Amino acid sequence: MSNNTMRAVGYRESLPIGDEDSLIDLELPLPEPGPHDLLVEVAAVAVNPVDYKIRQSKNPGGEPKVLGWDAAGTVVAVGEEVRRFSTGDEVYYAGALDRAGANSEYHVVDERLVALKPASLSFTEAAALPLTSLTAWEGLFERLGLDNGGLNQDGALLITAAAGGVGSIAAQLARALTSLTVIGTASRPETVEFATRMGVQHVVDHHKPLVPQLTEVVPDNLTHVFSTAGTDRNLTDYAEALSPFGRIVAIDDFDSLPVGVLKPKSISFHWEFVFTRSLFQTPDQARQGHILSQVARLVDAGILTTTAAKDLGPANAAGLREAHRILESGTAIGKITLTGF
Repeated sequence: MSNNTMRAVGYRESLPIGDEDSLIDLELPLPEPGPHDLLVEVAAVAVNPVDYKIRQSKNPGGEPKVLGWDAAGTVVAVGEEVRRFSTGDEVYYAGALDRAGANSEYHVVDERLVALKPASLSFTEAAALPLTSLTAWEGLFERLGLDNGGLNQDGALLITAAAGGVGSIAAQLARALTSLTVIGTASRPETVEFATRMGVQHVVDHHKPLVPQLTEVVPDNLTHVFSTAGTDRNLTDYAEALSPFGRIVAIDDFDSLPVGVLKPKSISFHWEFVFTRSLFQTPDQARQGHILSQVARLVDAGILTTTAAKDLGPANAAGLREAHRILESGTAIGKITLTGF
């Protein structure tokens, strides 16, 4: 930190991940924390689909853009109005989409989005959790309106791609904090095994027609769907399988949706986007820090487990290109992490 520069990984133009310049090693100025910011020495990061989607779609026009919205590390400086953290605190967070990402040796983040990392986890294990935990928690308990800790809820929840990053946390949270039957989609032996280990009680194959499989598992009581992938493809099946007044939350991207199929059963459709609070500076931004504190408590109590599944070593351009390649292939199980710079 003495020479006021730091190592980082970013990109200057949108290129296919096979191109060596799609992600490059950079040396950038050390960022200065604002009044409500923490300056964090980043120990580990995790990679999410949002990283490659931005790399593919947002061309920075030659200016270096740093990605990365999952980090764990140590606070080394705080802004003058910071109240919740001190230097030396070990923290984890997902950060904000409209600020520089965390694929850098040092990173600034608003304290309201941050929590102390689970004490029982390494930095690497902790870095796998923030973005997916926040997405799963907000999706289940805010968008779908499930009762957090309500163990008298009837019904069943379908989670698509239950072995993926968000799916594997959503399954754990639903199993631990609700009494819903948890159904997950998976198609390969290794994803079926991982989803089951994460709390899924029944597995259905997303490469086969969903409705007959769901009818067999929960004949008349599918009440909620957490759609992490294929929402546009599957919406008609969801509408057929869901009970009247069912609810759907989606997190994936698509161009259009045949929402008319939801009307006969008064099925409600919700979006979950983890960066809404920070993008629009909502008055309740600090809720994200509180959710991560609760997740840390559940982890330290042995109720939730990290979904870190593959560590690719130091966070450099080559390692991050490999992480993007795996995620783009759609074969990732759990979360991909990188440790150290």
